[in-house]
Amino acid sequence: MKVVLCGFNWVGCKALDILLRRGVEIFVYTHNNEYHVPSLINMCKKRHVSFSTETISEGNLPFLPDVICSIYYRNMIKTKVIELCKRKIFNLHPSLLPKYRGCSSLTWAMINGDSDAGFTYHYIDEGCDTGNIILQEKIRIEDWDTQESLYMRTMFLGISRFERALDRVTSGHPGYPQSGDGSYYSRGCPHGGEINPDWDYEAKERFIRAMIFPPYPLARFGGENIYSIDDLFSERPE
Repeated sequence: MKVVLCGFNWVGCKALDILLRRGVEIFVYTHNNEYHVPSLINMCKKRHVSFSTETISEGNLPFLPDVICSIYYRNMIKTKVIELCKRKIFNLHPSLLPKYRGCSSLTWAMINGDSDAGFTYHYIDEGCDTGNIILQEKIRIEDWDTQESLYMRTMFLGISRFERALDRVTSGHPGYPQSGDGSYYSRGCPHGGEINPDWDYEAKERFIRAMIFPPYPLARFGGENIYSIDDLFSERPE
């Protein structure tokens, strides 16, 4: 089987590890990374896997893939590529689609006060996170979660289901259409990273936790970094 992996970060590395154990022929598209991000580029070099940091396109595919896997890939994949692999192309998205299509899905779920988040494996189509669902699982948002802990918990669970999703795709499983009210958030820091003084105590506390993912910027108020709700209140308001 010939597989193209479009990946990034540690989940992209883990997906590559799983695919290599399966003995598939593989090519990787990834991104340059900052020092604190686990490097799929370095893993490809260590494992002698061919890769590119160019955006995947019909003109730079090394072979005609049987399936394309997108695991934390940050570029939209064009229709011509989707058609070349006969639409056997899927993505791991950190939300319970159709909610929170787009970016910062877990962050927005925390900010909005949702009780649950989760992940969805879905087929890639011409829309943004709109394709049929392959599998989906829920995870509770705890009141102690930060963005970092919720992301790690969600993605560890998600990547543990990678082979199940891959097997469904390669066997021709059509998935099922997304249903219910959808939502979409574009790339960029929620609310510019700034705490709104008009928010209530709970909203401010959630926002502070939702912005914690070192070494990325913290929530800010009055030009200062806010590490916890105690930086705003010495005690919980009545």
